[in-house]
Amino acid sequence: MELHTSLRRSAAPVALTAAVLLTASACGGSASGSGAAGEGVEGDLSGTIRVDGSSTVAPLSTAAAQLFQGENPDVRVTVGTSGTGGGFEKFCAGETDISDASRPIEGDEKAACEKNGIQYEELQIANDGLSVVVNKDNDFAACLTVAQLKKIWEPGSKVNNWNQVDPKFPDQELELFGAGTDSGTFDYFTEAVNGEEGASRTDYSPSEDDNVTVQGVSGSEGGMGYFGLSYYEENKDELKVLKIDGGDGCVEPTTKTVQDGSYKPLSRPLFIYPKAASLDKPEVEAFVEYYVENSAEIAEKAQFVPLNKNQQAELDKDLERLREQHSS
Repeated sequence: MELHTSLRRSAAPVALTAAVLLTASACGGSASGSGAAGEGVEGDLSGTIRVDGSSTVAPLSTAAAQLFQGENPDVRVTVGTSGTGGGFEKFCAGETDISDASRPIEGDEKAACEKNGIQYEELQIANDGLSVVVNKDNDFAACLTVAQLKKIWEPGSKVNNWNQVDPKFPDQELELFGAGTDSGTFDYFTEAVNGEEGASRTDYSPSEDDNVTVQGVSGSEGGMGYFGLSYYEENKDELKVLKIDGGDGCVEPTTKTVQDGSYKPLSRPLFIYPKAASLDKPEVEAFVEYYVENSAEIAEKAQFVPLNKNQQAELDKDLERLREQHSS
């Protein structure tokens, strides 16, 4: 089946909160994996699977849902985009079956889940790199050091002109766009660049919708923003990506550099968190198995970076453990 790259958010996130509904004729064929979704249960499963969380991970889960529902048309998968933090709030309150996350679950979130008796599994499903982008017509900035990024984005920063970043740069107003504070992208970027999660200047244009950042940077001559690598890949005709010097020279974010870790410190893992109780439902267990077994295809089709060999081996072990724990 062909999974169109328009799965990347060409519309506002609210579009993803609706269920992805496909008919059996839309996507035929059998599962490429050997899990429950591909072992003769085609069409036998029904029910609703509720997924919410990271807007970055949402296109991955949407891709997985489309492929899975092509073989299981009576299963309805809803994918919401409340942000990683917002998703964990719902998940730990028992409102969802799977939480999408662009960072690992944190201590206070673990405590909330434990308080409500929510047990879960952490599965790394793909890789992503954060890209720092500027206006397409920016012909002076090609690479920034992490120190320069910190100078721009640290709390209380008054840098508002490109010549304050580097005196070789022209007298050009710097206009900043980035992730909203409830986003895992915001958490990751601030920790990687400023050394503390949530530590950021506040006088920039924040949004949970990366399309707003695309529009802002492409419409501002001195614009700069950041978001997942796949959003740059989707909008490369409108934006210019910067190389980042994390201490070993300038490195451009690409599939290879994200996968091998040389693009630092802005490479990150992406996760799904299935709820243990939900895995006792056949449709949820089958969906998680399908998601894991087809992770490389799903990542590539949704324009993310597939797991490397070691990561895939670890994920396979996690899947086997899930099967053992929830096979009954």
